[in-house]
Amino acid sequence: MTTPLHAEHPRPLLARPDWQDLNGAWSFAVDADDVGVLDDWPIRPEMFDRAIRVPYPPESRASGVGEVQGQRVVWYHRTWHRNKRSGRRVFLHFGAIDYLADVWVNGRHVAHHEGGQTPIRIDVTHAMASDGRQNIVVRAQDEPADLEQPRGKQDWQDRPHVIWYERTTGIWQSVWAEEVPAIHVESLRWTPVDDAGTVDLEVRLSGVPRDAVRVGVRIFLGERVLVDDSYRVATTTMTRRLRLFDHTMDAGDWCWSPERPTLCDALVTVHNGADTDAVHSYIGLRTVGVDDRAFLLNRAPYYPRLALHQGYWPQSHLAAPDVEALRREVELVRSLGFNGVRVHQKVEDPRFLYWCDRLGLLVFADAAASYRFSPRSLARTTREWLEIVERDASHPSVVGWFAFNESWGVPDLASSPRQVDAVRALYHLIRAHDPSRIVVGNDGWEHVCGDLIGVHDYTQDPSELLRRYGDRATALATVTEGRPAGRKLSIAEPAPKPVLLTEFGGITLSGGTGGTWAGYGAVDSADDLLKRLAALVGGVQAAAGLAGFCYTQLVDTAQERNGLVREDRSPKADITAIARIIRGE
Repeated sequence: MTTPLHAEHPRPLLARPDWQDLNGAWSFAVDADDVGVLDDWPIRPEMFDRAIRVPYPPESRASGVGEVQGQRVVWYHRTWHRNKRSGRRVFLHFGAIDYLADVWVNGRHVAHHEGGQTPIRIDVTHAMASDGRQNIVVRAQDEPADLEQPRGKQDWQDRPHVIWYERTTGIWQSVWAEEVPAIHVESLRWTPVDDAGTVDLEVRLSGVPRDAVRVGVRIFLGERVLVDDSYRVATTTMTRRLRLFDHTMDAGDWCWSPERPTLCDALVTVHNGADTDAVHSYIGLRTVGVDDRAFLLNRAPYYPRLALHQGYWPQSHLAAPDVEALRREVELVRSLGFNGVRVHQKVEDPRFLYWCDRLGLLVFADAAASYRFSPRSLARTTREWLEIVERDASHPSVVGWFAFNESWGVPDLASSPRQVDAVRALYHLIRAHDPSRIVVGNDGWEHVCGDLIGVHDYTQDPSELLRRYGDRATALATVTEGRPAGRKLSIAEPAPKPVLLTEFGGITLSGGTGGTWAGYGAVDSADDLLKRLAALVGGVQAAAGLAGFCYTQLVDTAQERNGLVREDRSPKADITAIARIIRGE
């Protein structure tokens, strides 16, 4: 038996086969004066005088609205046909709504959520109408001028400038519903143990069972049954350590890596009398760490070749155009010779991570940054990070978290002990929440703490890269004393740890559309692009003081035209030639 993996399910790691897609046509309204709550819009469907296609943001063409001037407050409405069944619970899910969200069902307020990158899960059973006709209303508030709001690369100005792009307001990931028993699986976490062939499982139930329930776990590798067991559970949380393989089987046959992305299928059930909940999941067994020189995958040195992935599309902004686009993006990265991505300043759709898990691609993850430091911005950033780690902790492809980027949100890091404390605190909080991955406090410069040192260096001179990072001693000297971007790379005494060039390159191919940002260096032809790329990547790969790299960037985005491919994902030069360069062949 093989448990199916649901590539189209909005939550592939906890998928029930019977789910209802609520994307598509919704009614829409702009609330320019923010009067909708006072004027009872949640019970006045006539106020929604426009149409929008969910989950595309209203600023995008794909939404059918296409208004680029950001609206502070927008509203959504749709009718949903679903009957309520005795003893069952109905949940409404939103993958992400940017930034503040309120949800009503049949005029009853059922949820308030803050955070533009993280999921919303709502039990709407109590609000459902007996006739089966359910009215959903969503209010989203996104303040363009609020620099204490985590926004990532979304511009606070009316039009994109320098390296910031069009905004994404409101619903921008999938909306869906499911029906479950009263006692059901609320969350799963799979954590590979640093012991060959073993995984820790945490199952969190939706409540304390009135009587003990049985939780069943079945795990397969292809047709081979690895685990088939059940446990009597009387509390909300069950933890078990499961040995899937023993030392008689070669680890290369089951360890997950980009070269061999082996996944085990899993089925977790909850039996509560006549009610049964069944969720499909999967596991990738791999370990992540560092020594004083290298990034380690499965306890062996591994050289990350990453592409900076902004995750924007011209027609749909932060939202992917369709589910297949997420698979094609992963395939594109691999075809260009990279073995990973740095997902930059956004939280990717779980289905993108599914394809990274399935096809084999490392993911180093950022989160959307704010741009002003305050207790409010720090609280917002911290809350969102905890929700991000909770959502994605079981994806084997995700191997690292970058808490801050280039001191965004902590702009006075070099001189403010308070901001240093903020970076250290968030680093340790993420590590405590997920000790199974590497964490970097602040990537790019002004290193305070972290499991590795990430450096951003956009020199276009390969010999300068060798001078700065040619061996271990010169790399550490550069980290201690150098200022490649005009900022000190470390403001704390760096302990021996790997140095990764987590942003470099940024080559712009001239001849693009007007308004193109000048970038870090320009060339005039595809041949010149390949020559410059080969020189820079060759310099990085020859620098023994570096443990890996991240090239800026994968795709042209808005006015930032330094991608290896254009916004429509067409290559700027021969893909095979690029791949040979990236792989160092």
